[in-house]
Parts: sequence; C-alpha cells; structure tokens
Amino acid sequence: MNKNYFIYILKTLVFATNNEHKLTEVRAILGSEFKIVSLNELGCFEDISETAETLEGNALLKARFVDNKFGVDCFSDDTGLEIEALDGAPGVRSARFAGEDKNPTANIQKVLKLLDGVQNRKAQFRTVIALIFNKKEYIFEGKISGKIATEPRGAAGFGYDPIFIPDGYTQSFAQLTENQKNKISHRALALQKMAEFFR
Repeated sequence: MNKNYFIYILKTLVFATNNEHKLTEVRAILGSEFKIVSLNELGCFEDISETAETLEGNALLKARFVDNKFGVDCFSDDTGLEIEALDGAPGVRSARFAGEDKNPTANIQKVLKLLDGVQNRKAQFRTVIALIFNKKEYIFEGKISGKIATEPRGAAGFGYDPIFIPDGYTQSFAQLTENQKNKISHRALALQKMAEFFR
C-alpha cells in the first residue's frame, strides 16, 4: 500500500447533520475509508436553516455554515422525494411536506391521500451532496427511480422509505435490509461519487 492510500483512509470530514438515521447510514456506506464527524461531535448544536428553493441550495447552505463557522472540510446533503403525478412534489419540501414539525408519518399520509385513486405512481428519490474541501465547493448527485406503494410497508429505514418501492424490487426501502438499501439508494450513489472524487 502506498502513502496516498493511508492518507485517503484517514480522511476526516464533518457531516453537517445531527440526524442519527442519516449519520448511521452515511457511516455504513462510506465504511472505514473516512472518519465522519457529526455536528454534535463538532460542538455545533444550532438548527441550520434550509431556506433555499432547491436541494442543491439547501445542501450548500448547510455546508457553507459549517465552513464559515469552523473552517473544516465538510459536506452536507439534502434529499427530496419527487413524485411525477404531483409535479415533482414534495421535492425540496419533503421533510416539511405535512408541516414544520417534520413528522414522517404525517408526510407519508399526506402523500398517500394525494395519490388516492391515482394510477401513475412513478417517483424518484434524489440526493444532492455539497462538499467543501480545501475551501472549494463540489456537488454530487444520486437518484433512484421507483414507485409509491398504496400503503406503508416495513419498519426499517426512515422518512418515506415505507412507501417507496425502487425499480426492480417488490419491497419498499423499509423492507430491504440495511445492506441491500445501502447498495442502491440515492444517498449511496451520491456518496460513492464523493468517495471517487477523493480517490
């Protein structure tokens, strides 16, 4: 193994989140090649505003906040569920679709109510990662197509996972094992692109 390999596996990045579900998922996807530090571990307990109109904009807002305040290499993500029959909604409003309290169950119920009786249930999950490394900004995107189930399925995962069935599968994200989901998910695809950047 060469010297560059050892530098790579020890790369430390701050992930601009305190969402434990996301943190666990990201660490599992990236593995031992990176040391991922959460906002709590960094000593940042502020609720960073997500006021942009796009996923890219929100990801950059969070990453820039961390960079400006702490001056560390960092990345942030924003993810949206985009449903064809709802003209791309909930999209950038995915976390707050049913209200500012970010209630996943309420969000799911609102989607199912809006799609009641609708035949076209095509949808996609899209994740945008904003990386600030050596004071330069980079964007990575991952997306996966699928459809919306008629009712929640499974108890794993988080967010809209119980109603999203990826193409090629009969199970929802919430019915797949963590390993299965982390091989195909929108977040995994975006993170893989970021990892390739460092390689």
